[in-house]
Amino acid sequence: MTSAPSLRPYDPASLPAVTAALAERAADYDRTGAFPAESIQVLHEAGVLTATVGKRFGGAELGHAGTVDLMLALGEGDPSVALITAMTLAIHARQATEDALPPALYEQVLAASIEGPSLLNALQVEPALGTPSRGGAPATTARKVSGGWRVTGHKIYSTGAEGLRWMIVMATTDEAEPRVGSFVVDARREGITGEGITIDDSWDNTGMRATGSHGVTFDGVFVPDEFAFGLQPLAQRKPQDQNLGPGTALPAIYLGAAHAARRWFIGFLDARRPANLGHSLLELPRFEAAIGEIDIELTSSVALLRALADQADRGIPVPKAVAWSAKTVANRAAIGTVEKMVSLIGNPGLSRSNPLERHLRDVYSARVHFPQEDTVTTFLGKQAKASIAPAPQTATTTDSENKS
Repeated sequence: MTSAPSLRPYDPASLPAVTAALAERAADYDRTGAFPAESIQVLHEAGVLTATVGKRFGGAELGHAGTVDLMLALGEGDPSVALITAMTLAIHARQATEDALPPALYEQVLAASIEGPSLLNALQVEPALGTPSRGGAPATTARKVSGGWRVTGHKIYSTGAEGLRWMIVMATTDEAEPRVGSFVVDARREGITGEGITIDDSWDNTGMRATGSHGVTFDGVFVPDEFAFGLQPLAQRKPQDQNLGPGTALPAIYLGAAHAARRWFIGFLDARRPANLGHSLLELPRFEAAIGEIDIELTSSVALLRALADQADRGIPVPKAVAWSAKTVANRAAIGTVEKMVSLIGNPGLSRSNPLERHLRDVYSARVHFPQEDTVTTFLGKQAKASIAPAPQTATTTDSENKS
């Protein structure tokens, strides 16, 4: 496969300017729920969308630690844009070390990435199936035809749906012995007749509104044979193993949003100068202490994510229990600190004229990503229970043995 030397270079030094550009548009995209096309273009021009492309393809191959810092910055600017970006970066990162996507297909992905934003996402969740991480076969079907497949079905929670170039659709074949695999739909392919892709407006959540995680319906969409991969017999299929790394990117997004809330909160306290005090609220000991408590939670959570990301970059596996625990700790910190800020200032914290209420709505979405907190706590509880070895059986003697 040929390398892609023309990919836009990624420079971490550009992140402050990128964060500011995203933040400038975040409120408008939150209000309208529109796809954040201008912000995505900013990321393309800064080389962010291809930052994790492997060195073997001419990319920077940004590691886990660098991705944590990137997600913190994007999350501080606009967490919706950060989440859309994270989906694309994760696929590039996996391709850097293994041919997860067919090589011929990935070559097209890289070529499109030179021309403009080329977003990818795996569309897997369905109304009846739920998340594939919990097992089950997708109702979306792939029917074999000459030269490829016809994909029909409905996916939900498709992050970035309106802006995706490549939709990696999980489907079940209609063969006598069904298989489950991935079928890549080029959403911009021209000259197609007798098929269609429909994106609904089902995404109307209170937070992360600009992710545009709408439902997508496929009606006989043609997928070439070379765009289908990972087909496994349904009878042999197991729930997906979602522990493919340290799991540090997504919680970093919400910590970034919490940092944006903190920045506004401190500025609000500094600007608020009640006449009876003669100085700003920021000078009051109780607010100083509250900011200190907030900083303990955010600083320690960021340090935890960076440490695990660095561990993974050094080739040391991060155990599932550790990765899942860290995600839970980081999510709790993001949510808890923003809730604390709102409680400390009352009505201004919930006013639509201030960004703090938007940050609160956004960080609540940290809870929806796999593994959800109930999955984590149940897993850890079962692991702890299994770690307790049964008490050894002590030998006893019978009365008859004692008399002998």
